[in-house]
Amino acid sequence: MLIQLDFAAVLSQWPLLLRGLAWTAGLTVVAVILGLSLGIACAWARSSGPSALRWIVASYVELIRNTPFIIQLFFVFFGLPAIGVRLTAEWASIIAMTLNLGAYSTEIVRAGIEATPRGQLEAAASLALTPLQTFTRVVMPPALKRVWPATVSQIVIVMLGSAVCGQIATEELSHAANLIHSRNFRAFEAYIVATLMYLAFAIVLRQLLNWLGPRLLFGR
Repeated sequence: MLIQLDFAAVLSQWPLLLRGLAWTAGLTVVAVILGLSLGIACAWARSSGPSALRWIVASYVELIRNTPFIIQLFFVFFGLPAIGVRLTAEWASIIAMTLNLGAYSTEIVRAGIEATPRGQLEAAASLALTPLQTFTRVVMPPALKRVWPATVSQIVIVMLGSAVCGQIATEELSHAANLIHSRNFRAFEAYIVATLMYLAFAIVLRQLLNWLGPRLLFGR
């Protein structure tokens, strides 16, 4: 039995696909900014913070890293309203993606921090730098440089994981593919197009991050 493919029926819905891709990109950008900031703060807490704070951060990291992302998303969107916190699908997606990326980037960044040579810390102390100056100017730039490839890979994974957010009606790319499928019953074609768009976006995102990292975060 021959399968007759009709990609025109899917591509004719290009405004919906582009809207979904734009939402995926927007969710990713916000989650990356917030998630990396959270990860850096938590990495500092685990490496240099007080013992109580280390325990709290370690518990957060273990909780997130050992539970499925979809459960985290459902907890934020369906669970928080039980205590009076109601969020839109988009904000729930951003929070879940941020918490997920924050936990994974905590361990990635911490590995970079702990690889800092003691001589650099002693040099910073001899220059009378404050602990904050030492962390932001001496420790973090080379630490981020060491772990940037792993960080980029984790960011791409979180972006691809945003496809789950369509389960709570966030209007990202997989939600657009589902909607097109429901309209014309061209599931095979719709998901092939969505797959190719995710693939292209992942490649572009990885190249962009590899270009931005040395220019914005840790120097050439």
